[in-house]
Amino acid sequence: MNKVAIVVLSEAGSHEALGRVVNALEFAKELQDHNDDVKIVFDGAGTTWIPKLEDEGHDAHPLYAAVKESIHGTCKFCSKAFGVINEVRNTDIDLLDDYDDHPSMRSFIIEDYKVVTF
Repeated sequence: MNKVAIVVLSEAGSHEALGRVVNALEFAKELQDHNDDVKIVFDGAGTTWIPKLEDEGHDAHPLYAAVKESIHGTCKFCSKAFGVINEVRNTDIDLLDDYDDHPSMRSFIIEDYKVVTF
């Protein structure tokens, strides 16, 4: 079984960024479908995707919903910095603050995860 941490860093708002997040979610779905251990983290500007993807009317919502069980969480610090912390708090997505209010990327390395960024 593979262990993969997918980190979404792209900011919502452009066609290119939509392509990145869709590719991240599609990769997560492929890993899930093969019973791999996958954890998705939204970090940096990537935190802006949570409110958009939670919207059932968003084109990528069905894909997001299909991999939601693999979402490890979103960066607490960056959710504040990018102005989406209140929207994230209204979801069941965890705010990660393992290291200086950010998710610990080191922990993935220690646990032998391959880290892939989008």
